[in-house]
Amino acid sequence: MITRIATTAGLLALSTSLALAQTATPAPAEPATHADSSLKEWQVAKVAKVGLAQALTTAESQGDEKGGRAIDADFEKADSKNPAHYSVKVVYPSGKLVEYGINADTGALYKTENQPIERYFTRLKPADFQNAKTSLKDALAIAEQKAGGGKAYEAEVEKDGSAVQYEIKVATADKDQKVKVGPDGKVVD
Repeated sequence: MITRIATTAGLLALSTSLALAQTATPAPAEPATHADSSLKEWQVAKVAKVGLAQALTTAESQGDEKGGRAIDADFEKADSKNPAHYSVKVVYPSGKLVEYGINADTGALYKTENQPIERYFTRLKPADFQNAKTSLKDALAIAEQKAGGGKAYEAEVEKDGSAVQYEIKVATADKDQKVKVGPDGKVVD
């Protein structure tokens, strides 16, 4: 009788452990920026852990030359080779142009690439950015406010007369919106 009880208890323990071993363990949650690939870029960008302003700060603090200013930033969804990231171009007073990849989930620098400045600029000069009263970071804050509290995820610079003008894409709750900010910090309609 004791043998039967011990055998039954052993079989019960064995079947319970087999059942537990066969139960699927849920996969760890993916970062929000690796979510559904059918989402549009702005939809993924608005849930990124790192904002564009933080990515600009990280990029501008890189390099061995002081005084670099971010002049262009693009949010890129994750793909098979790269995490979701901001691609930020920084121009230095010497005219050097460097593109920095900033991970959108961690805020860490994950790649650096020197760029030929001639290919990037047609009418803008590095001094145009140094002389601008409004920086790209300032323009981001202005654009986010104008869009009603959305999250900026892309920015580019254009020439407006003899000064720079920024075009910022902002992800709002249900769409993306473009906001242009002039060199004086005022929204351009």
